[in-house]
Amino acid sequence: MEENCIFCKIAAGAMPVDLLYEDDAVVAFNDIKPQAPVHVLVIPREHIPTVNEINQLNAGLAGRLVSAAGKIAKDLGVDKSGYRIVLNCNKDAGQEVFHVHAHLLGGRKFAWPPG
Repeated sequence: MEENCIFCKIAAGAMPVDLLYEDDAVVAFNDIKPQAPVHVLVIPREHIPTVNEINQLNAGLAGRLVSAAGKIAKDLGVDKSGYRIVLNCNKDAGQEVFHVHAHLLGGRKFAWPPG
């Protein structure tokens, strides 16, 4: 756990949030600045600053994030209409908290290309 990381604190239970999902590797909760009717953050319990630091030793966590996001999408009823999973990497891509996290977005139609 990184002492100054808000997502590490949430994952460790040191900062209270209403969890939508949790298992031994991943937790999920609603984004405080939602960009869609459904906007959930899915984070690993392990601190990994950016996608750049995902490697062969921790690559399984990326799969766990996507798997959890799919389950949450189904639980929230957006699996059939469609949803988006976004991973931002570094400031220019919009990453604000430097702890890997996936944004699960749904409940509205999305445009392409994004951004």
